[in-house]
Amino acid sequence: MIVVSAASGAFGRLVLERLSARPGGEEIVAAVRDPGRLGDLAARGVRVRRGDYDDPDTLRTAFAGADRLLLISSPELDTARRIGQHRAAVDAARAAGVGAVVYTSFLGADTGADGLTAAHHATELALASSGLPHTLLRHPFYSEAFLGPALHAAVAAGELADPTGGRGINTASRADLAEAAVRVLTDNQHMGRAYDFTGTRWTYPDLARALSRACGTPVALLPQQDGPGGALGWLYGQVRSGALERHTDDLRDVLGRPPTSLEAAVKAVLAPAPGAAGPA
Repeated sequence: MIVVSAASGAFGRLVLERLSARPGGEEIVAAVRDPGRLGDLAARGVRVRRGDYDDPDTLRTAFAGADRLLLISSPELDTARRIGQHRAAVDAARAAGVGAVVYTSFLGADTGADGLTAAHHATELALASSGLPHTLLRHPFYSEAFLGPALHAAVAAGELADPTGGRGINTASRADLAEAAVRVLTDNQHMGRAYDFTGTRWTYPDLARALSRACGTPVALLPQQDGPGGALGWLYGQVRSGALERHTDDLRDVLGRPPTSLEAAVKAVLAPAPGAAGPA
């Protein structure tokens, strides 16, 4: 039995879809705060249990019988609360007799305990002291944080604003990371390991060229001295500092193939939505 916690989010759904499509015969269980959100997957044979990170009793029940637990990190932004939720999940996994835990951590959580890594660092320590066999999947930022609807606007305007200061970006798609999680969950060779996942490094000049090729019209690069405000401003500040340039081959090795290329990711973003009307 494989249990996936926090399973109703975008990443959890991708994992469940891939697990349920496998011919391996594993029993798949989704642990979610609101079971009603997964009616579509329940119809495909996924068992749905209530498992709320803020209610440890529900976690113990949701994790019961699990040979493998994919512990997807909480979306909670408050660090102290997030740490408490994760520790409750680790305690519940131990109490439920879970065979092994696979945890979605974050790059740098093994060496740093500040900002985004703080809760992940604490969770990695909790797993280490729990006695539970476990595997760590340290994720980078999702490619989707950079390759979203703004690409359509760039194509329409014929120019791409570049707030990166010339630095590179190394991200990975949710789909690739979900596939990697499924491979780890279903193959014993990964147990007890820690993976630092990254995709293929790219730059905004690379992105402008990929956009130009994908849409068939030139998209010029427009360097910006100042990035956007708010959360995006912080994210691009990380880029400008070089924090997103790290590269490893871990994701490629687990997937058994290269991660999704920038070219392919751009084409997927710009592709018409299924069912969209074609040209008249």
